[in-house]
Amino acid sequence: MKEGKVHRLEPQIYYYTFGPNEPALTVRSGDVVVAPTRDARGFNEKMAPMPEAMKQRNADTVLCERNPQVGPIYVEGAEPGDILAVTIQQIKLNRDYAWSRHISNFGSLTGEAPGKQLFLNDPIPEAKFDWQLDLKKNTGILKLKSSRQKRIEIPLHPFLGTIGVAPRFGRIEVSLTPGEYGGNMDCIETKEDTVIYLPVWVRGAYFSFGDVHAAQGDGELCGVALETTAEVTVKLDVMKGKSIDWPRLEDETHIMTTGSGQPLMDCVRIATVEMVKWLQSDYDFEKWEAFQVISQVGTMRIGNVVDPGFTVVAKFPKRYLPK
Repeated sequence: MKEGKVHRLEPQIYYYTFGPNEPALTVRSGDVVVAPTRDARGFNEKMAPMPEAMKQRNADTVLCERNPQVGPIYVEGAEPGDILAVTIQQIKLNRDYAWSRHISNFGSLTGEAPGKQLFLNDPIPEAKFDWQLDLKKNTGILKLKSSRQKRIEIPLHPFLGTIGVAPRFGRIEVSLTPGEYGGNMDCIETKEDTVIYLPVWVRGAYFSFGDVHAAQGDGELCGVALETTAEVTVKLDVMKGKSIDWPRLEDETHIMTTGSGQPLMDCVRIATVEMVKWLQSDYDFEKWEAFQVISQVGTMRIGNVVDPGFTVVAKFPKRYLPK
């Protein structure tokens, strides 16, 4: 994949939807984009809130102001049926602070929404958690109320909670939702040195990204990771002559497929079928032998079980691929 021009993008508007919004930048295949992100509530690296003039607006409705996206980036030459290969070259954290929250009507233990109480139990209590980030040690520290342990320190593993293109069939999707276009998958595999392959559904792809997490456990159980900001560098390459139906990923050790939706078992099935198809088309596996080998050596991670669509990532070790 050729090297192209490096673009430094200073977003004038951050978007709350995936779709063919007004492009912030037009690039060619092979180009690199460097841009700063805002955190899930719109704060920047100095914890300054998002100015109203920088928020996406729609005169006909009220938008959910969560997960503001950098972009969209229009990629010349990207046509429906192509693949957009996005190499995540760097996620450089630029804030020594991250926040997380427990939200009464959100997360894996509730499933309610305000005004739509589904269970007999009371919603979980609201709470905010302030994490200090040691960017030199690459760790996060939370002060605890425990009498036996005053704090906990965890390793950081920054990744993009949201990354995707405009959805198919002319849809517009909010930045809280994942799907066949990528979106808010919240899977920790969208990290540095990973290539994510996105199906192109709309001419120009309209690529967007944001929602940097400094760390997160499987499932994003409380609905909120360690929310922070970063300067992100991505390389965009258009791949012709090949189509996929769902996002795929590749790093040094694994090829990976994704499935998003509900119920969770449907995500498992989608990701598994996509892995079988990948092993068949690119690595000459027979279909049912591919399924057998996946069953014995494959692993899975749950990206999220809290968004409008859940996400599962199926992982296949590269050491079992033909040389």
